[in-house]
Order: sequence, then C-alpha cells, then structure tokens
Amino acid sequence: MNDFLHILRRFIPPYKNYLVLNIFFTILSAILNLFSFALIIPILNILFKTDNMVYTYVDWVWEPGSWDFWKEAPGLLKNNFFAFVANLVETRGGSFSLIVLGVFLVVMTLLKVTSMYFAFFTMIPIRTGVVRDIRNRINRKIIELPLGFFSEERKGDILARVSGDVNEIENSIMNSLDMLFKNPILIFIYLLGMILISWQLTLFVLVLLPIAGYIMGQVGKSLKRKSLTGQEQWGYLMSQIEETLSGLRIIKAFNAENKIQQRFEKSNDMFRRTTNRIYRRQQMSQPMSEFLGTLTIAIVLWYGGSLILKEDSAISASTFIYYLVIFYSIINPSKDLTKATYAIRKGLASMIRIDKILMAEIHIKDPEKPEPVMFNNRIVYSDVWFKYQNDWVLKGVNLVLPKGKSIALVGQSGSGKSTLVDLLPRFYDVDKGGITIDGIDIRNTTLHDLHALMGNVNQEAILFNDTFFNNISFGVNNATPEEVENAARIANAHDFIMATENGYQTNIGDRGGKLSGGQRQRISIARAILKNPPILILDEATSALDTESERLVQEALENLMKNRTTIVIAHRLSTIRNADEICVMYEGQIVERGRHEELLLLNGYYKRLCDMQSF
Repeated sequence: MNDFLHILRRFIPPYKNYLVLNIFFTILSAILNLFSFALIIPILNILFKTDNMVYTYVDWVWEPGSWDFWKEAPGLLKNNFFAFVANLVETRGGSFSLIVLGVFLVVMTLLKVTSMYFAFFTMIPIRTGVVRDIRNRINRKIIELPLGFFSEERKGDILARVSGDVNEIENSIMNSLDMLFKNPILIFIYLLGMILISWQLTLFVLVLLPIAGYIMGQVGKSLKRKSLTGQEQWGYLMSQIEETLSGLRIIKAFNAENKIQQRFEKSNDMFRRTTNRIYRRQQMSQPMSEFLGTLTIAIVLWYGGSLILKEDSAISASTFIYYLVIFYSIINPSKDLTKATYAIRKGLASMIRIDKILMAEIHIKDPEKPEPVMFNNRIVYSDVWFKYQNDWVLKGVNLVLPKGKSIALVGQSGSGKSTLVDLLPRFYDVDKGGITIDGIDIRNTTLHDLHALMGNVNQEAILFNDTFFNNISFGVNNATPEEVENAARIANAHDFIMATENGYQTNIGDRGGKLSGGQRQRISIARAILKNPPILILDEATSALDTESERLVQEALENLMKNRTTIVIAHRLSTIRNADEICVMYEGQIVERGRHEELLLLNGYYKRLCDMQSF
C-alpha cells in the first residue's frame, strides 16, 4: 500500500479540489445512509409492537463548549425521534405513521444516492486526468532520455509500457480510486454508528475482521508478483511483433515464416499460462470475501442473539436488526476494498515497469549556468575517448573542423565514424577529452542551442506520417509555403511533390512508405535546407540509393553543403573526392588524413579502400 500512496502523492495534487469534493459527498452519503437505516427501528416497533417504553420529548439545552451536550446528544436525538413517532402513532394511527416514515425513507434515500452520484462525478476527472498525465510524462521522458537508454531496451517492450501498462493502470488503479477513497470513509462512519449502538458487539466484530483481512492480503501479495511477470512477458510479445513488422521482407525471403510463428506461439502460450494464474487469483477475491463475510455475519448473529436473550440486555431486537443492517452495509465496502486491493496490486506491477522509464536517470543534462554558443571559427575534438560499455570505441581522437570546410570520415564498419559524429550533438557524452565550438565545451551550453547549430541527413531518411509540407517544415516554426517550396526546389523534390494528388498537403504514409528511397532522402535534405544550419552532418546519405536517385540526391546535397561546415560519413569514396579533408578511421583512431590525392600517394589504408571499391 505504500507504493500506492507514493503514486497518489505523485499524481493526485493537481486534482486535490476534486478529491476534497469527493470526500465531502462520500461522507454526506454515508451519514444520510445511517439516518435512513435508523427508520428501521420505529417501523419494526410499529409493525410488531415490540417496544412498550414511553418516550417524552426533552428540550435541547446547548451551551457553547459544553462537552456534556455532545456526549448526551445521540441519546437525546434518539429519544426525541422516538417520542415524535410514538406521538404520531397515538394521534394519527399506525398506518398513517408508516406512510410518513416511508416518505421520509424515500426522501433520505434520494438525498443519499444524489450525494453518491456527486461523489462519482467528482472522481471521474481525477481518474482520467491521472492517466493522461502519466502518458504525457512517459512521452516527455522518452523525448528527454539520451539515445544510450534505448540501445539497451527493446522497442517493443517500451511500446508495451506506453500502451499495455498504462491501460492496466487505468483499468486497475484508476478504476479502484473511488473504492479506495469511498470505502474507508463508509467503513469508518458505519463503524462509528455500530459503536454508538453497542460497543461490546462492535469490539467482537473488530476481532473477526482483521483475521479475514489477513487471509485476503496473503493472496494479494502473490498476485502482484505474477502480474509483474505477466507484464514483462507482454512486453516481450510486443517486441516480437515489432521485429516481425520491421523484418517481414527478410522473413519471407528466407522462408522463416514457420520459425517466427513458432517462436511467437511459444511466447504467447507462456503469457497465456501466466495470465490464467493471475485471473484465477483475482477471481478468488469475490467468492472468498463473500464466504468470509457470511461466516462473520453468522458469528455476529450468534453473539448478538445471546446478548438480546439476557434479561438485562442493553440492546433490543429491533435495534439489533438495525445493527445488522449497518454491519451488512460494511460488508460490501469491505469486499469492494478487497477487490480494489487486488486490482491495485496488479496495477502496481505495471507502475514498476513504467517507472523504469519515468525514473531513468538522464545523464546528458543542460548545465546550471549555460554559456551561449555561436559557431564562427572552428570545432575541435581534443583527445576524445568513448565507450558504450566495456570496450573503447574511440581512442584519443583529435580533429579540427574549420568553419566552411567539409570533412569526410571513411573506414570499415565499426571503426567509430558514426560514434564520432554522434558525440557532436551530445547524443552521447565523451568519457575522456572534450569537444569545443569556438573554445566553448559543448557540455557547457544547452542542448537546444547546440542542436540549433546542426542539421542531419541520415542513411535512412526519418520521416513522419504527415504531409510533405509538415515533414519539410519539421522543427521550423512559422515556415511559409514559399520557404518550404524553395527548400524543396533546392533539394530536387518539388517536381515529384507537385505530381502527387494534393501537392505539398499530400500525406506520405508511415515513415514515408508511399515514396521511393531517393524521394525520401530528398525530403530529408529539403528539411535540412529549410532549417539552414551552419553545421551539416551527412551519415551515408546516398549509400542505399540506385544510380539515378544517387545523382539527384548528390546534386541536392551539393546545394545543401554550400557555405556550410560539413561532416560526411561515406562508404562510397566517389562521393567525398572533393572534401577539404578526408580522415581514415580504423579501430577507433584516425590513422590517415589529407585530401584524396594526398592519401592515394601515401599508398596506405585509404588506397586499399579505393582499390577494393574499384575492384
């Protein structure tokens, strides 16, 4: 329960006004319920003529600060109410009195259910608002987390947390909120009424209830453990589906449909078995609580009946029936509280998984006192060392990028080219050494200012399920149609955009799936042109294209690179012949550097790369 209270402290404060109203209406409905039940006593007395006592109306004398008044108030209230009923029976008859009491019961019940409705009404904004806030926080944290976090997590598992786990919280914890706030209040007020009627009988009941609660609690603990296992298995299932969708072409090409299906069915069956155990434990709460409640009532009937049979009994038969009605009214809130506890334990397992994202530490942060950064001179890598886990990926790299120059990085896969580039926008932070822009360490400026200096064009064009216009203007506020069109023209994209049905307002599909590879890349280039960054990063921007598309994209890239500092990662050496400097990387180090002709004369690693591509 401490975990649940911690969740409330985190997410409930914005809705505290609704919570106060909910508690008020819940208390009001419980008090009205007690008063409406109190009518059972005079009705029974009238019907069965069991009460021979004579009641006389007593004037109320209230002195401010008088404790005696509050101590005697319940007795006075009962006496005067019974005196009123006795006088009504004597003057107007039993039938008329029953009608009056029945009308009074209906009115009290109407007020009670109205209060209950407003209690539910004020709980709804809390339930829906908390779930909305959790989704917002997850999405915000996903955007804020560094790329290193996602390299260690399965994408499908993250999707499962955003979808399945949040839905589980909504269906379990949030749906149980009204029961958790309402039922303790009802139980407390009803228990107070029971104590006022017979403290001996209530003390006996209080001995029985903790025993039943302990039995239910033991089942609930195992439910939380099973629920956590089930949510982890659900995340693994989502990962497999995501992998299947991404790799469907390869699966079909290698005739691996049966293998993938068998793997999925095995995981799905394991998830089903775990879910069966969860639901069986969850469904155990209703019959178990009903049985324990009936057993408790039977014991109370025996004990209460023995009290009534005593000659000097302080409780009458009609009052005992009223007591039983109140006690039975506690059973339902207790059962609902038990069911809510089960549901919460199931939801807490999902909250643990969500907190793995929400509580993940962000290592790459803005400094407390950031320095403004403007790129006017040069970028310098000074003795940069970096590793993802254990092995060094970069080893003492030194590199200078003067403004307006183009630097090309070449080398085998895994030599550290992409990692070297990813350090500049601080997708990762260096382990040793530093990177400066005009003498300012990039760790001393804000990520927003740093990213504003850079534009990226990657091997895989990352586009969004939106229109051409919104993809090109992505990240640029208040871009005009003329500016977007001009960027598309420079990127050789305007003609094929206008050939579509709605021009720039045409939707390009998921990840640009309606476009060819060359078209996607040119939209990506147009996006970078519109941003107009002083630093440009090209990561294998033409490696996945056919010859015709490569020609168009290369022409667009040349337009983009004019008057910009450019870092180019390339496997096709023909695309970087005109670079101002080519750096050859091997096992995390720059082993050669110079212009194309100079490196060929060295007859070293770069020449071997050129010869292999020529061959």
